[in-house]
Amino acid sequence: MSKVDRRGRLAEDPFEYRVTKNGQVFISRNGRQVTTVAGAQAKKLIAQIDTGDQRAIQLALAKASGTYKHGSARRS
Repeated sequence: MSKVDRRGRLAEDPFEYRVTKNGQVFISRNGRQVTTVAGAQAKKLIAQIDTGDQRAIQLALAKASGTYKHGSARRS
């Protein structure tokens, strides 16, 4: 088993994304926007999204969102 996402949080509570025409990527979770990625980082993220592997996409979105849900966040 991989050490990344051992508890399966990305599978049960996945990130959503939207790519705009000008190359920005809006990342959201639970209907709330988490971050916006633009520029060179967005191009790299879009290339990872284009692979089609859902697990890899979720990991890339989690990394791009920064420290969001790093483990210390509380559920309401």
